Amino acid sequence: MASVTLKNITKNYTKDITVIKNVSLEIKDGEFIVFVGPSGCGKSTMLRMIAGLEDITGGELYIGDALANDVHASKRGIAMVFQSYALYPHMTVAENMGFALKLAGVPKTEIDQRVRKAAEILQTTHLLERKPKALSGGQRQRVAIGRAIVRNPKVFLFDEPLSNLDAALRLNMRVELSKLHQDLKTTMIYVTHDQVEAMTLADRIVVFNAGIIQQVGSPLEMYENPSNLFVAGFLGSPTMNLLEAQLVGLEQGVAVVRLPKGITLKASVEASRGKVGDKVTLGIRPEHLRLAVGDEAGAVPARVDLIEHLGDHILAYIEIPGINEILSVKVAGNVTNLKYGDAIRVVFPEKNCLLFDAEGLAFKRVA
Repeated sequence: MASVTLKNITKNYTKDITVIKNVSLEIKDGEFIVFVGPSGCGKSTMLRMIAGLEDITGGELYIGDALANDVHASKRGIAMVFQSYALYPHMTVAENMGFALKLAGVPKTEIDQRVRKAAEILQTTHLLERKPKALSGGQRQRVAIGRAIVRNPKVFLFDEPLSNLDAALRLNMRVELSKLHQDLKTTMIYVTHDQVEAMTLADRIVVFNAGIIQQVGSPLEMYENPSNLFVAGFLGSPTMNLLEAQLVGLEQGVAVVRLPKGITLKASVEASRGKVGDKVTLGIRPEHLRLAVGDEAGAVPARVDLIEHLGDHILAYIEIPGINEILSVKVAGNVTNLKYGDAIRVVFPEKNCLLFDAEGLAFKRVA
């Protein structure tokens, strides 16, 4: 096992094209880190630089205490699992898993021991004599992971390994990967654009955008306290409701904002760096925006545009007159009296409202 340290890492493809911009990050020994972000944000390029598959333009990469910039990929002590299984079709599962060890000159008895140990961890012992064509997608991915395990790496790298699986298999494999990390206690770096994978797998999430780290933190921390509008809008399904507003009042630990049509709301944030008249953005998660009870004070009139019944909960998409945004509200699945076109009233709880300044940076929440 080993830590991974990035110090001011930069990647240029040409003088004018910089895809990784001065990235610094410390990944602890045994930590499960997930790089997440939209396509083209630089997360896979960063992973490939750690693996040694891409040259580093500037900065320093340490694996453990050793500077690894110029260390060949085969000597870094890492193992990588790709989106494509890349199994040899003419080889059995056992042969596929042990092939890299065979090339390295490892004795056959040791190869067999490592392969069987990895197969036991992944519960694929009964598949060792099969060939890839006789395996399901999930089984093939287990073989690809097993091929990495037998190398006893210091660091595992995963590049969107579940993208080719259907929804049910992806769920199962997420559970298997979490169990694998608990069993091996090896440093794992996982790249995905799927925020659900990021939230369920990671000890810490690293959100990338345009080659820059936007925020690093635990899944719950990132979800509840996004540092900026990008993170707020990226994490969460459905996404956070975001409304343009104007700062009209500053109180101790409370900011007062005005939406179009004179709607006034409060957010429990420390907004002292702002000033009255500033443009701001109000954010609230769908599960925090709620239906008003009776004549509840401060409720905002709205109209239901669409209802999605999802079993344990309902997503209602609503429109507030005069505001050009469709908002989503998450309510319990037993609420059966909502229908298209209903006039309703919704409440924005002060403690659940987030606020972002004109630059997109979050004001600190007040506990």
